[in-house]
Amino acid sequence: MTKISERSNKYGVVKRVVGPVVDVYFKGEIPSINNKLLIDPEGMRLAAEVQQHLAGGLVRTLVLGPVEGLRRGVEVTDTGGPIKVPVGKQVLGRIFNVLGEPVDGLGDVKSEEYHSIHKSAPALVEQKTTPEVFETGIKVIDLICPFIKGGKVARRFFGFCRCRRAFERRKRPLS
Repeated sequence: MTKISERSNKYGVVKRVVGPVVDVYFKGEIPSINNKLLIDPEGMRLAAEVQQHLAGGLVRTLVLGPVEGLRRGVEVTDTGGPIKVPVGKQVLGRIFNVLGEPVDGLGDVKSEEYHSIHKSAPALVEQKTTPEVFETGIKVIDLICPFIKGGKVARRFFGFCRCRRAFERRKRPLS
């Protein structure tokens, strides 16, 4: 393993592991809060996010994945930015994990635009404030109990349907 003093400021070393919380030491400049860090212990690619700056070049991170096998002394790389996920028409009907990686078995997503998972919500003046009826195409729902666009009921109902359809398309037997 290469010593941290021989590398640039973008590399650090794991100093402490307590469950999914990992303290990483960086010599020189430390990464910003919400930056994505990559940890690669023995072929397991893990992503971590900086949550807190500690004294003495240490940052406290949250690992977004299984930490079995992670130990002190493992090299960590700062990506220089936050976790980003693809956006656009290509992502409709797909299922992603928190890192923006597709988990529905339909292959990679080729997106031109990526946004941070910490992106601010649009300002209230940019949002529509008038309620609109959401036409589902299901006659019983549209007549008896219409959904309002942007409401929790519509999101939950159609979010579930989309997830279920995506998993049904996989056509893989359960093992």
